[in-house]
Amino acid sequence: MASTKFATRILIIDDDEDDFFITSEYIKQIDSNIFEIEWCYNYSQALERMQNHTFDLYLVDYRLGAKTGLDLLKEAIDMECEEPIVLLTGKGNQAIDKEAMHIGAADYLVKTELSTEKLERCIRYSLERSSSLKALKASERKYRSMFEHSKDAVFVAEEDFSFKHVNTATAELAGYSKEELIHMGLTDFIPPDQYEKVIQQLKHKKEIFDVEIELSGYGNIKRTCILSAAKQYDEEVVYLQGMLHDITLLKKAEKATLQAEKLAAAGRLVRTLAHEVRNPLNNINLSVEQLQHEALEEKFSPYLQIIDRNSKRIGGLITELLNSSRPAEMNLEKKLLQGILDETIAEALDRITLQKIKMKIKYDEKPAYIIADREKLKIAFLNIIINSIEAMEEEKGFLLIEVEYGKEQHTVTITDNGTGVNEENLSKLFEPYFTSKRNGMGLGLAATLNIIQSHKAQIEVSSMVNFGTKFTVSFPVA
Repeated sequence: MASTKFATRILIIDDDEDDFFITSEYIKQIDSNIFEIEWCYNYSQALERMQNHTFDLYLVDYRLGAKTGLDLLKEAIDMECEEPIVLLTGKGNQAIDKEAMHIGAADYLVKTELSTEKLERCIRYSLERSSSLKALKASERKYRSMFEHSKDAVFVAEEDFSFKHVNTATAELAGYSKEELIHMGLTDFIPPDQYEKVIQQLKHKKEIFDVEIELSGYGNIKRTCILSAAKQYDEEVVYLQGMLHDITLLKKAEKATLQAEKLAAAGRLVRTLAHEVRNPLNNINLSVEQLQHEALEEKFSPYLQIIDRNSKRIGGLITELLNSSRPAEMNLEKKLLQGILDETIAEALDRITLQKIKMKIKYDEKPAYIIADREKLKIAFLNIIINSIEAMEEEKGFLLIEVEYGKEQHTVTITDNGTGVNEENLSKLFEPYFTSKRNGMGLGLAATLNIIQSHKAQIEVSSMVNFGTKFTVSFPVA
């Protein structure tokens, strides 16, 4: 079966009809291809037809009345004409030749030197070059689209991680515009020790994969990211291609799951201990009651009272442990977050006054409604506020309580200027029985976490030793 040849469509743009006939005759003598040739002598019409991309090649005369072929060439390329344009002149002119090629002409031919062979070679080379350029531009558009629309932060940088090109996701992750980021680098967002570690790895391996870093964006918002980067070589220029994958939400989910597992394990342990302790404790209580009814000597009475009081204390501790380990039973209703906090602050006011702590309350003007158990949530907030009060010095403490309204979630922040918590203890803060207080049981914040999670809310803590601690609780909007 014979292959079908598609005709090459050529538009000759020339204000001289005789020159058009001469040029078209040369083209018709080329037997290696089929050509469809048309003529256009009007500058505006030629520009319009070039804009419609209906031809495969344009042969443009230098002289086109008031304007020149160079003017047409400039305008056509500005309108993103991708088809090859060959400039024709009556006489050779090196300056015009250079300017035409600089603007983007595919070739430059002198009319007096035209021949079938020259035109065949010019058309063939121009079409081949145009085809390669189109494929290259299509590939560039595809990869640029992937670069721009990637959900991950993708960037090109100098060897020291100074940004050269960034995509939209990088700007969103860092909290700056693309223009601002071009004057910045990765060093502006990660700690020095992490930067040194990354640079050292790149020196030895020339590429790194899945290095976990902590990125601090605009407003010091912390993000946990996975960094991958590789050195690329363009002639003598060395640059870096990198990608940042945000795993902050994944880390939060892992942390919440781990905390839930710890609470569940602690609950199982408490229930087992409670069962094992209560059985002999019940026997002790029954024996004490029996002895109290017996006619014993008066001197034994104080000892029986000591046994009775301590038995009841042990029973109370077991009940408290069991309550802290069980999922909180909720009586959920639509409540005003500001109102719950007002009631909590009223209960803590005596402690705040006795410690001579300065307090500032900052509520959003819009009412922040949530689905909550008012009493349980008051317990959770009170535990946080009491921890803050106990961490601050008398007469030097400052407590800030804020409510921020949001479309998807409302946020409560409780900030103090107390002693702070070191990094090692920060991860254990909500674990049952962990406490830094001499007589504490470590159940207050564990119970708080239990209540917060029962409200489908999230709690985060940031702290710096000797500077203070900030608790952030985020609730879904009612």
